[in-house]
Amino acid sequence: MNATRKTAVVTGVVFIIATVAALAAAALAPALTGADYLTGVAANADQVAASALMYLIAAFASAGIAVSLYPVLSKTNPGMALGSVVFRTLEAALYLVPVVSLLSLVTLSQLFTTAGAADQASLGAVGGVLASLRDHGTVAAVFAFSLGAGMYYVAFFQSRLIPRWLSGWGIVAVILMAAACVSSVFTDSPVTGYGLLVLPIFLQEMVLAVWLIARGFEPRAIAPETAGTTSLAGAAAL
Repeated sequence: MNATRKTAVVTGVVFIIATVAALAAAALAPALTGADYLTGVAANADQVAASALMYLIAAFASAGIAVSLYPVLSKTNPGMALGSVVFRTLEAALYLVPVVSLLSLVTLSQLFTTAGAADQASLGAVGGVLASLRDHGTVAAVFAFSLGAGMYYVAFFQSRLIPRWLSGWGIVAVILMAAACVSSVFTDSPVTGYGLLVLPIFLQEMVLAVWLIARGFEPRAIAPETAGTTSLAGAAAL
């Protein structure tokens, strides 16, 4: 297995890890609504901590996708390759906001359950801010994802490293995801509430992951680079 094939397999595996971790984080996080949501957080502290851990794994995996793709994409479109690394690393950093928010809510909820009625009102207000930070941090992270992913899908489309139907699907799906983020900003609702706009990129990245693991990058898209290097080496020898 050559280096390019290994890169494809590793990238496919990291795609799966990032997606599964993000879905698990959203599924494990309790509903932060209602008058007694802090009581629910206190009763499910381990579940909330697990959600924070999944966000952390998703953050590292998100950055890992662009980093693992960089050696291949930089040969065909260095600017897009570097941009994808920058924005997906920014995405990873922004995912730390939900991590800190959730863990802080666990601590706050423990204080809430032992506080008097007067203190519970102020603690509830602080909890509302932390819950809002989690939602807003997630939206900002998804915005960064949309930019980073959009860049490497454009690079894929131009280079034909993967089939154009697959990279084109990615471009359209990223646009829909960005639309979900814009809607979330103006309605002040979680981006996960726009399931129909989020679903296409979820399906596309799972198909892409399987494709990279099973088939790898298109050899004909890489061959011209190799051929050019060989020709230059031959000319230098003469």
